[in-house]
Amino acid sequence: MMNQNSSGFLSSIPMVTKNLIIINLLFWVASLVLPKVGIDLVQLFGLHFSGVKDFYPFQFVTYMFMHDTHSFAHVFFNMFGVYMFGRVLENVWGPKRFLTFYMVTGIGAGITQELVWLYSVHSFASANGVTLAQLVAGDPSLNYLITIGASGSVFGILLAFAMLFPNVPLYLMFIPIPIKAKYFVIFYGLAELFMGVANNGGDSVAHFAHLGGMLFGYFLVRYWKKKDIGNGRYFY
Repeated sequence: MMNQNSSGFLSSIPMVTKNLIIINLLFWVASLVLPKVGIDLVQLFGLHFSGVKDFYPFQFVTYMFMHDTHSFAHVFFNMFGVYMFGRVLENVWGPKRFLTFYMVTGIGAGITQELVWLYSVHSFASANGVTLAQLVAGDPSLNYLITIGASGSVFGILLAFAMLFPNVPLYLMFIPIPIKAKYFVIFYGLAELFMGVANNGGDSVAHFAHLGGMLFGYFLVRYWKKKDIGNGRYFY
């Protein structure tokens, strides 16, 4: 018999938030184990630059469930963000809307990354006197442009939290001073923009994908807000 009065840690996490965390962790473990039998999940499910031989449209969805297998920190901090802020949004919006938001912001982040790649590759092709198609066909290294991770969705979740609860104080690690959510997100967004524009050679983080997740999240929250007010509901 199930104990319906259970107040355990797992039972306190909303359904979609919990399942997203579990799925991401399972994919991370599989990404560690399956290469031993010749299956590279990151290569298969990671988002490649469109036009190369290993690009598939389904990667716009699957890439957000892949994480760096060289460190647990990548998946841990993304899932920590989903847990901290995603469960709040799911409790406010309900499971269906929260899952929709998670997927839309993740796909939006992937689209943004593809556009940034396209701009960079096109600029490189023009500077070298070849067409984009010629460069893609003649440069196999483009097949190794891969983006993975749920960060786009996490940044979208963080933005949505700040839009719904702008004055809630947040604490940064090692900084014991509360920062209102709205200022925290503005700072984070500007930092991502600066690092994306700076384009440091050793920086492998997809900063513009993070901004894409925030951008898609902003417009989706605004759309839902307008729709809910029109229907006589107001949760913002």
